[in-house]
Amino acid sequence: NYYSGEEHHVIGSWFRLHFVENEGMAWGWKFGGGFGKIVLTLFRLVAVIWGTFLLRDFIRKQYHPGFIICAALIYAGALGNLIDSMFYGLIFDNSDVFAQNVSKLVPFGAGYAHFLHGRVVDMLYFPLVDTYYPKWFPVWGGERFEFFEPVFNIADASISVGVIILLLFQNKFFGKKQHDTQKEPTAEEVKIS
Repeated sequence: NYYSGEEHHVIGSWFRLHFVENEGMAWGWKFGGGFGKIVLTLFRLVAVIWGTFLLRDFIRKQYHPGFIICAALIYAGALGNLIDSMFYGLIFDNSDVFAQNVSKLVPFGAGYAHFLHGRVVDMLYFPLVDTYYPKWFPVWGGERFEFFEPVFNIADASISVGVIILLLFQNKFFGKKQHDTQKEPTAEEVKIS
């Protein structure tokens, strides 16, 4: 029940719920207008379909459980963003930051966008540091600096956590397996027997 741009402080000023509808990719990057949006959504669809079979294969081949959990986090995040971009625009009307109206659920197909053109809902905002660069700082001196500026959702967090854990623990997930079986016989032992 938030209008576009509405924000509420949850814990102090460093954790906020800030409602935005992201038309593009991470950080709102867009390319190619309506055609680019279709390409992005179709890419997400192909990635999720491929990910379904890939994840099933990882489970069948009994990959490291940590690796499977990371792959599942990435898959779930991609699926969540795909559902938003495919259907959100079909079932909700437009929210306007100036009119401060809340999007309403409408009959299927009567929403603000066509199939594959929906926006992804982002709402988690953690501006941990909000300051200005010192005047002497090259290029950006005196400009505002905020860390962490992007507004994201649970799906984005799921993808990021999965990728970060994979990078941190790749040696554990992809290291050589230790077999409990007996060691291979040497060439001399084979000749004797």
